[in-house]
Amino acid sequence: MSQVPLLGHASLDDIFAWRPDGAVSVRRFLADARALAALLPPGGHLLNVCQDRYHFAVGFAAGLLGGRISLQPASQSATTLRDIRSQAPDLCCLCDGPFASLDLPRLDYPATLAGDPAAVDAIPSIAADQVAARLFTSGSTGTPTPHDKTWGRLVHNGRAEAERLGLAERPHVIVGTVPVQHAYGFESTFLLALHGNSPFWSGKPFYPQDIVAALEAVPQPRLLVTTPFHLASLLAADIPLPAIDLLLSATAPLSTELAGRAEQRCGAPLLEIFGSTETFQIATRRPTADPVWQLYPGVRLRQEDDLTMASGAHLEAEITLSDLVELLPGERFALHGRHADLINIAGKRTSLAYLNHQATAIPGVVDAAFYLPEEAADGVTRLCAFVVAPQLDARHLQAALRERIDAIFLPRPLVLVDRLPRN
Repeated sequence: MSQVPLLGHASLDDIFAWRPDGAVSVRRFLADARALAALLPPGGHLLNVCQDRYHFAVGFAAGLLGGRISLQPASQSATTLRDIRSQAPDLCCLCDGPFASLDLPRLDYPATLAGDPAAVDAIPSIAADQVAARLFTSGSTGTPTPHDKTWGRLVHNGRAEAERLGLAERPHVIVGTVPVQHAYGFESTFLLALHGNSPFWSGKPFYPQDIVAALEAVPQPRLLVTTPFHLASLLAADIPLPAIDLLLSATAPLSTELAGRAEQRCGAPLLEIFGSTETFQIATRRPTADPVWQLYPGVRLRQEDDLTMASGAHLEAEITLSDLVELLPGERFALHGRHADLINIAGKRTSLAYLNHQATAIPGVVDAAFYLPEEAADGVTRLCAFVVAPQLDARHLQAALRERIDAIFLPRPLVLVDRLPRN
């Protein structure tokens, strides 16, 4: 059985992460992971909802060292948590702040960990075929669909992205505005730190002023991992920006106009990632230079009729893409829309069918339809919903939806109507 190191760093004294109180070494990180692993209750699954990126990293490593699978659902709603527990009844929920964990077994991240960095003398290795993470997508019925990721494939993924972004030769410090639990944030802020040797900022800044403060807290070269939503908000704030050396965007189509403004304002290239929870990232492009996507080395695409399947490299199996794809020479392709109704907003992914299902499951709702308008001029996409619920008001509906779906997908506006036209 082949073994793969937990980290790709050459020295235990390399910097692994940046926190408000300064740099954290690889040695310190490994000591914290060992200490936390000793506190985890018995079980084979860890639901890691830590918001601090460093806490998540320590929790993931602690679980991995103990053979636990990291559960990473697309939503943290009460309904989703119950579904996840039904699939993994031995899970433990790792939290680092207020979180409605229901009746799940819970461990709060300790204020201090008793690990001894001096006792760390080597980077541990993990079996390549060990299932390290289980990410979930939301099916049309609302039941989370699991996608297992083995450790060896995750490492391949992180190394491939580091090579594509040029971080293998020149590591950057990563500031991410996206959740680390979701595929894009998991790959581009966490796996890049483990095997791209690029330290990350521990926070998850959302507002423009917070993004600026995070960038100022870390040294150059800096990589900003973000989304069109966050990027448009940052540029619209019209506040002074510290030096940014590379921009990375994903989760929603990025207009050439927004990409151009971002590159001009930041004086840095902007690359866009193509991928999904099922495939993880498989291609990149620079929108201001070429609308066509370049596959990662080893990724293969094949077509049957209008369906496109991806395989090879870090993919666990052949996956059918949800996109209409035109294959081009030189391991390149062009996108021409989507097969289904999958949507991405600010780093989170769901489907219109899932949102409709959750809305109509609310007592008193007769019919409902979510709608995603065309991207606005400012690059910000906002969902709206039309709901038939004669006995309910909009405030009650929003509260009920908040129990069932992530806040980023709450409709703005929510329009009450007498009926919906159905063919």
